[in-house]
Amino acid sequence: MSDLDTIRQTWLDRIAAAGDAPALEDVRVAALGKKGEISLKMRELGKMSPEERQTAGAALNRLKDEIDAALRARKSGLEDAALDARLKDEWLDVTLPGRPRPQGTIHPISQVTEEIIAIFADMGFAVAEGPQVESDWFNFDALNIAPEHPARQEHDTFFLHRAEGDDRPPHVLRTHTSPVQVRAMQAQGAPIRVIAPGRVYRMDMDQTHTPMFHQIEGLAIDRDISMAQLKWTLEEFCRAFFEVEAVELRFRASHFPFTEPSAEVDIRCSWEGGQLKIGEGNDWMEILGSGMVHPHVLRSAGVDPDQWQGFAFGMGIDRLAMLKYGIPDLRAFFESDLRWLRHYGFAAGDVPSVAGGLSR
Repeated sequence: MSDLDTIRQTWLDRIAAAGDAPALEDVRVAALGKKGEISLKMRELGKMSPEERQTAGAALNRLKDEIDAALRARKSGLEDAALDARLKDEWLDVTLPGRPRPQGTIHPISQVTEEIIAIFADMGFAVAEGPQVESDWFNFDALNIAPEHPARQEHDTFFLHRAEGDDRPPHVLRTHTSPVQVRAMQAQGAPIRVIAPGRVYRMDMDQTHTPMFHQIEGLAIDRDISMAQLKWTLEEFCRAFFEVEAVELRFRASHFPFTEPSAEVDIRCSWEGGQLKIGEGNDWMEILGSGMVHPHVLRSAGVDPDQWQGFAFGMGIDRLAMLKYGIPDLRAFFESDLRWLRHYGFAAGDVPSVAGGLSR
């Protein structure tokens, strides 16, 4: 065992000369691996006498520990050197100004929805929601829409596929948010005052229609609700939404299966110079439909029509956004054009409120 000093120096020199991690691993295997030089020396202890084994074993263990410690130190040094080289190559000056990131905007439909909700919340209306996949009963029957009504045909409504022999009631993509009114009355009873915003679906597509669009409907039920209160509610809404001092509404007799009497609502406006001005001029523009809730709808919702009555109204959110913000084509709402979104979009801080102002 007199050559241990020579072995020690040899391996320490080889460890120091290893230039990278793979070379250092080769040195480790050659020295301490199962067939490494020091491991083979350990096997020779079995041929020695007990006295020689005690002395040589201790010396070999010290040599093994020293080589192992040298390997670990060299590995740490190589890792530090590699990190320094990487940091040097990937150096970043953190004092430089950050790269500007593309900023997103609030979509006009989302903004207008929040504007409408803020106005009606100020009048005491809560927000109600319901499923977009609706049963035929909630979407039509509960709303007094007769089986022969054109809206119940496949050329106007998206019906969900049913397997042959399936006797469950048909389901549709809801054609309006009116089913939410029935569900809200079933859940809360009367009196009630809610609005129901959401997506609706109809088979239509042109410059002012899309297969999916957005509606908001309102419902107020109490013991002495009248058309006069409906008129005041809609006038206050239009004044706040279009942000004008005064508006003039015109109610035209119409027919909706779920209201009686029913009325289309027009607003006085001017198109002079191609610019829409609300509350002035000699033109009229239809903006929504309304009426007193039909007794059949109240009964379907579990409300006694002999004790309760109320009004309902509905309007297109997309169309209101087009009118207020001068957007010419409805289809652009759904094309995800970043230039369009940057032009018509709203900043995240533009939170609408009746007191602070609705629009930017």
